[in-house]
Amino acid sequence: MPEILIVYYSRNGAVAQLARHIARGVEEVPGMRARLRSVPPVAPVTQTAQPPEPAEGAPYATTVDLRKCAGIILGSPTRFGNMAAPLKHFLDSTAAEWVSGALVGKPAAVFTATSTLHGGQETTLTSMMLPLLHHGALIVGIPFTEPELNTTMTGGTPYGASHVSGTSGDRPISDDERTLARKLGRRVAEIASKLGA
Repeated sequence: MPEILIVYYSRNGAVAQLARHIARGVEEVPGMRARLRSVPPVAPVTQTAQPPEPAEGAPYATTVDLRKCAGIILGSPTRFGNMAAPLKHFLDSTAAEWVSGALVGKPAAVFTATSTLHGGQETTLTSMMLPLLHHGALIVGIPFTEPELNTTMTGGTPYGASHVSGTSGDRPISDDERTLARKLGRRVAEIASKLGA
């Protein structure tokens, strides 16, 4: 069964929650399955590396996952208006997949979480799009025909799904954020299906 790969880094859990809502949307499309994968935190060389598998949550992504997927969705918390270093580190390891064209012509999307409404959601989303464009992926957003994009008072952008978690990280995912995340996953899966995944 074709799989949409959802690769994310989540430090406090908000991005992981969005990933699960996106996965539900993917699996609403007949014949499509979501494959959740995380990336480990990066550390200076003076610190101990992470174990090969996380103690909890989604397994760590490998470049083999990229070669096998029918589409990809990347997620990261915002770090100064940019993707977090762990996701960037993973993407920096994909040169062989870039050379081989592993993601060429595959639909791709992005999602994020920030602590504040103006915390850099859209720049973070576009920062994740850049490597996907270099890989030849087809960027998928959320069209304004989705009513929640026009009514959301929290997260959600045409660039991708998002969540405003609050400065303490305790704000739950809103109904609009949840719906838009699910619709983004479904949209990527539908496009992958139409492309003959």
